[in-house]
Amino acid sequence: MLRAVYAPLLVALSFLTLLPVGVSQPTDTEISRSRGWYPLVGLLYGLALLGLVSLWTLVLAVPFFMPALAALLVVALAVANRFLHLDGLMDFCDAMWGGHTVDRRLEIMRDSHVGSFAVAGCVSVLLLKFAALASLLIVPTGLSGLLFFPMVSRWSMTLLLTVFPYGRQQGIGSAFVSSGRPWLATGFALLTVVAVAWFLLGLVGILVLVVVSAASLLLGWWTVRRLGGGLTGDCYGATNEMMEAVALLLLLVLLWRFELAGMSVAVGFGGGILTDVPWPIGYQSGWFSYSAR
Repeated sequence: MLRAVYAPLLVALSFLTLLPVGVSQPTDTEISRSRGWYPLVGLLYGLALLGLVSLWTLVLAVPFFMPALAALLVVALAVANRFLHLDGLMDFCDAMWGGHTVDRRLEIMRDSHVGSFAVAGCVSVLLLKFAALASLLIVPTGLSGLLFFPMVSRWSMTLLLTVFPYGRQQGIGSAFVSSGRPWLATGFALLTVVAVAWFLLGLVGILVLVVVSAASLLLGWWTVRRLGGGLTGDCYGATNEMMEAVALLLLLVLLWRFELAGMSVAVGFGGGILTDVPWPIGYQSGWFSYSAR
């Protein structure tokens, strides 16, 4: 009974991070149910990024260096999952734009070589994430967004794993469908991400969650059509990378709109947890702070 709880969590951690954890000989059911923990693994990513920001501010509390901090965060995200999601993104870009038939696209995804579409797609997504993070770090309530965006992007993988079929007989994602589609695990993941979204960001968090979910479903539907009826492991990693960029851009736009309108208190009941602490970062001298309502 206890293994039924902790085994899927350890599987999720071993799959989505470089942490040396896991369970011996996990069953297909445990692998499948691990999707329920993906948002919480994303929250751990957010906490790790927040720790890097804290360490940075202790050393260089100067707004001019925010681009360097943003670059560090982008690299940290990639290293923390052993570049697995970026590898999926590159294979996805090569296959979607380099293959003219279903069989050719699937063949390209199996190929370890990197093409021009892969490089262009990877650079584009990394640039978007870097620019959005560099800008988000100077928003007073941006730290709440920093904590949330890795969570909602990993929810998008849970969503695609549950809604769309897997496209290969053998592969990294085959265990997720061999034991059925566990809607209970997906429901747990959804409740988790909704609760954190509302607590940290209020209406902004819910809007980001809805848009990212819709964008993920649209991407999944388009990809299934291009791959002849199912998704592959590369598709899930690519979705995570693209939804990180989408979530960051949405957070940047929405949080700035709230700040400019003087509506910081609408960000979320827990948003003030991060900004009531005097973080010495911002686009002007002084420390930002506000009280959540």
